[in-house]
Amino acid sequence: MNIFSDAIRSKGLRVTPARIAVLSVLEDSEHPLDITGIISKVIKLKVDADQATIYRIIENFIDKDLVKRLQFREKKFYYEAKRYDHHHAICEKCGKIDDISNCSIDRVEREIERTKGFKVKSHSLEYFGTCKSCQTLIS
Repeated sequence: MNIFSDAIRSKGLRVTPARIAVLSVLEDSEHPLDITGIISKVIKLKVDADQATIYRIIENFIDKDLVKRLQFREKKFYYEAKRYDHHHAICEKCGKIDDISNCSIDRVEREIERTKGFKVKSHSLEYFGTCKSCQTLIS
């Protein structure tokens, strides 16, 4: 069976072509996407889903812990499939977003739990700066 169908079904949601398309777009993306990017990619897949449907799907996926909503110093949201814990490096010049997966924040979380008795449910960490391409333009 399709892994996207299985993931959707495992969260108690009905499997539809639009839900499969949205999840596959987010899973296949190397970077978080804004809603416009998601909609344009779903349209390219020739799936019959309007904007309102895609917004509802995204909200359902967030509620069911399939998708994560992100906001980086801007007033718009980005979305990504919840695959593994990672962080982001965001270029302040061009807006490029790279995943950072080799972070030792788990050790910090364990220390918080041990010293404060605080059970960490989730965290968010972003690095802001200038990507390699934009640095060469500045030089």
